[in-house]
Amino acid sequence: MIDKNENRFEEIISFCKRRGFVFPSSEIYGGFSAVYDYGPYGIELKNAIQAKWWQNMVHNREDVVGLDSAIFMSPKVWQASGHVSGFSDPMAECKKCHTRSRVDHLLEEAGVFADEKMSESEINKIFDKNKDKVKCPKCGSNIFSEAKSFNLLVKSNLGNFTGDWDKEPTYLRGETCQGIYINFKNVLDSSRVKIPFGIAQVGKAFRNEITARQFIFRTREFEQMEFQYFVKPEDAKKQYKRWKEERWDFYVNELGILEKNLRWHKHENLVFYAKEAYDIEYNFPFGFKELEGIHNRSDYDLTQHSKHSGSDLSYTDPRTNEKFMPWVIEASVGLNRILLMVICDAYTKEKIGDEERIVLKLEKSLAPVKIAVFPLLKNKPQLVKKAKEIFDKLKTAWVCEFDDNGNVGKRYRRQDEIGTPYCITVDFDSLDDKAVTIRDRDTMAQERVAIDQLPEYFSQKFS
Repeated sequence: MIDKNENRFEEIISFCKRRGFVFPSSEIYGGFSAVYDYGPYGIELKNAIQAKWWQNMVHNREDVVGLDSAIFMSPKVWQASGHVSGFSDPMAECKKCHTRSRVDHLLEEAGVFADEKMSESEINKIFDKNKDKVKCPKCGSNIFSEAKSFNLLVKSNLGNFTGDWDKEPTYLRGETCQGIYINFKNVLDSSRVKIPFGIAQVGKAFRNEITARQFIFRTREFEQMEFQYFVKPEDAKKQYKRWKEERWDFYVNELGILEKNLRWHKHENLVFYAKEAYDIEYNFPFGFKELEGIHNRSDYDLTQHSKHSGSDLSYTDPRTNEKFMPWVIEASVGLNRILLMVICDAYTKEKIGDEERIVLKLEKSLAPVKIAVFPLLKNKPQLVKKAKEIFDKLKTAWVCEFDDNGNVGKRYRRQDEIGTPYCITVDFDSLDDKAVTIRDRDTMAQERVAIDQLPEYFSQKFS
C-alpha cells in the first residue's frame, strides 16, 4: 500500500518537472544520479529565496558582511579542517546485488537510530545487532558487508598534469564555510568590522554521496547558504541563543512557513570540537528532516587553520588589547532544501465547484512570476496592444509574464500552478474606462483598478 505522503511527494516531483521548476540533469542521456537542473521557474524561485536570505543576513545588519570564496582551494585547507581524514559516511555493500548503501540510512528505514558521526566500531555494533531488520533497497537481501567509512570529498586533478593525481588531489569544496575561515583575516584587515561580526556567503558545494535520495533533498552538487559569526569565547552561549531565535524567525516570518511544520532537533552525539548543535527540521512528505544546522563550533576552525598555515588568526580587541582566538557560531542551510520545503509547503489542491485546481501558495515575494498580464482575446489586436503596453510598463519593476494562449480560465490555472499572486486581464471595457481586472491567486477575488494606478497598487501589495 502506497503511503499518502509518499504519493504526494511523487506528485510534487512530477509537478516540478512539468511546470519548469526542476529537471533531472542530462536527461536526454538517461540522467545523472543525484544531480538536477533548475528550470525557468525554479531558478526564479531559487534566486528569490537567496535574495531574501541575503537581505535578512547581510543587508539588514551592520555586523555582517558578504563573501564569495573560490570553489577550489589548496588541498591543505581540507587537511587542516579534518575533511581529508574524517569527512565520511558509513557504507556497506549488499553481498547479493553489490548495491552500496549508507548504513545509517538502512538502519533508519528499519526504525533503528544511528548517527553518521559514530565511529566505525560503534555503528558496526548497531548494524550487526539489527541486520535481520535491514533490507537492501534494490534486491531486499539482508546480507551485507561490514560498514566502512567512505570519504565524501570529490577529488579533482586541477593543476596536476602528472597523470597520477590521485596521490595528491585537489578537491571540489565539500562545504563553503572553509572559504570564510581562511578569509577571516582578509575581511578583518580590509573592512571596519569588529568582533562580534559575521561573514555570509552562498555557493556551490559537492559531496560524493553514497545514497542520494529524496529528490533535491540530498544531492551531489548543491548550494549552501552559510553564515559564520565570530565572537568572544565568553559571549558564545548568549550569541548561540540569539542566532537560534533569529534563524527560526526567518522561516516563520520571512518565508511564511507554518510553525507546526518546523521543530528543533538537538544533537546528542556531537563532534569533539562542538559545544552545542541543533537542527531546524521541516516536516517534508517523507518526514521531519534537517533543514538548517545551527552550531557552536568553539575556536576549532580558526585554531586549526592558524596551526596548519602558520598565520596568526587570533583577534586583538582594540579597546582592551585582549588577544584571543574567536569562537564561531554557524548557521548553515542548503538552498536546494529550502526550495523543496517552500514548494512542499505551498503545493495545494483545492476543490472549486466540480473542478480541482492546483495552486502554489507561495509567500508573494518568493513567487517566480509576480504578475501575469492577459488580453481577453488574442485575436483582438487592440486588446493585445494594450496588454503589451501594461506588461512593458510593469516588467521593469516586477517579474511579469504575458500570456494570450487559451481561454482566460486556463491561463488562470497555469498561473495558479506556478504561484503567480496576481493576474491582470485587459478586456473591451479597458479601452473605454482605462481600467483592468486584477484577480488574486489565493482568494480568486477580482477587482477593477485604473491602469495608471497599477504601479502604486502593486507597490503596496509587494511591500
